[in-house]
Amino acid sequence: MKEYISNSYDETLEIAANLAKELPNGAVIGFIGGLGMGKTAFTAGFVKGLGIDCDVFSPTFAICNEYIGAQKRVYHFDMYRIESWDDLYSTGFFDYLDSGAYILAEWSENIFGALPEDSTIVEIEKTGENARKIKIMNKAEVID
Repeated sequence: MKEYISNSYDETLEIAANLAKELPNGAVIGFIGGLGMGKTAFTAGFVKGLGIDCDVFSPTFAICNEYIGAQKRVYHFDMYRIESWDDLYSTGFFDYLDSGAYILAEWSENIFGALPEDSTIVEIEKTGENARKIKIMNKAEVID
């Protein structure tokens, strides 16, 4: 497990961009953290770290946003309203897993059992107005 302290939005972007440079195509990242913790900000930094120049928005209403670069592709899911396996299947999540693209899933605790065993988990905790503790770990390191 790696642990970081971010004191600003820009620091969160940098931590995420560095993670993007470490993970291979097809990596799955699950986010754990409540509302306003910075999951979408982390995604913006991750996308930037892959060299994709685009605006990143929360997929709350779309369920899945797609960010496409010249060499890389990211599918950004919001699993907040997913309550059952039927709900999860209706998002097309399992089809995206086979795409070779990066998969980033907010509210991954709602689909934890469906995440591949080699998933990376990013837990974000608010420690101050702009400060966050960011833990990056393997799925096996997460204690429910």
